[in-house]
This record gives sequence, structure tokens and C-alpha cells, in this order.
Amino acid sequence: MKWEEEELLSIRERAYLYLKDLILSGEYKPGDRLIEREVASQLNISRTPIREALFRLESQGFVKTVPRKGVIVSNISEEEVIEVFTILSSLEVLAARLAAQKMDDTLIGEFNEKIEKLEALEKGEADEADTEHIEMNLLLYKAAKSPKLFDILSGLTDYIQMSANMGYETPGRRKESIKEHIQIMKAVRDQEVDMAEFLTKIHIENSKKAYIQFLENQKEKANKK
Repeated sequence: MKWEEEELLSIRERAYLYLKDLILSGEYKPGDRLIEREVASQLNISRTPIREALFRLESQGFVKTVPRKGVIVSNISEEEVIEVFTILSSLEVLAARLAAQKMDDTLIGEFNEKIEKLEALEKGEADEADTEHIEMNLLLYKAAKSPKLFDILSGLTDYIQMSANMGYETPGRRKESIKEHIQIMKAVRDQEVDMAEFLTKIHIENSKKAYIQFLENQKEKANKK
């Protein structure tokens, strides 16, 4: 990969987004070392923007500096993620209810388009599950037509993406999650308020269970070493 220094988006910002995406997608796992020299070489840029990106990621808790090891990917605590699920069980359910109540013709068109993309994913005709997951959530939050609720929920997107990717390690969970998303989107689109709320609660609970299962599997692997 080669980046040109004169590209519009600053190299510093691109380095930050690149590293954060690899962490959230699970390509960089907790405990993995991030070596400035190696990352800079991969991206064909100087070490300075990498250093600044790592500092920014550390301030957000995604990485940490460990003596004699350097910068490593942080292990976001189980308590933090469970707290996010607790928040989602109230606020994301509220967003689904409000979106169903406030559905209009423009939003119906957007929901139909998103449902088509999700159904393509379910059939294996596309491979953008992570992107579609986040975009679906943001569309749902927008449809609630509550700016403050949108700000709160969109601010949790990184945690949602990270926990979802961990949960996807559970066999069958990724496909199950896509199916749940389709059901939620259809219920909201069709203004089935109670059903939208119910399906969202079920989805969050299933996501939480998959995440906890991932943690238990990791602990078992660690104990066998």
C-alpha cells in the first residue's frame, strides 16, 4: 500500500483511521504489538504520523504503552462492553420504536435499499458485513429523528463494531446477526412498533451472549497454554 503525502485527507488522519479499523475488525488483536517502523513501512509513510496516530488511539483506550514491549492493542474490559450492551438495551430499542413511529416515504426508500444489501449479504452475494452493520445502525438512529439520541448511539459505534466482530467468532453468529438485522429493518419500515422493539431487544441479547461466549472461549484457550 502506498499513500501520497499530498492527498486531501491528511496522512495523520488516514493513519489513525487505518489502524483503528484494523483494531475494530479484529485483525489486530488484544496484546498484539504495533511497531511504528513496521506500520510506517507498510503504508510507505514516515513514522511521525504513525506515532501521532498511536498517541491518539492510546488516548481513546484502543492501545496502551507497556514497558519493554512498546505499544500493544488494549484488551477492552468485559465490564466496559457489558455496560455498552446495557445502554443499547434501552437506547437502541428506543431508537427502533421512534423510527417505526416516525417512518416516512423517504426513509422507506432508504430502508428498502439497506434491506436489499443485507439480504445479498445473507445469501453470500456480498462481503461487506462490517460496513453494512454500522451503516444500518446509523440509518436506524437517523430514522428516530432525535439528534441527541443519534449523538449518544453513534458515539458507541466503535464499541458496537468491536464487540460484534468478537461475537462473530462464534460459529453461525454472523449469519444469524444479518438475519436479525433484516427482521428489525422490515419491522421498523412497516411501522410495527412493538415488533421492532421486541426484535431489537432479542438482537442485543443475542449479540451479548455471542460476545460472552467469545470471552469464555478465549479464557479456555489461555488456560490450555
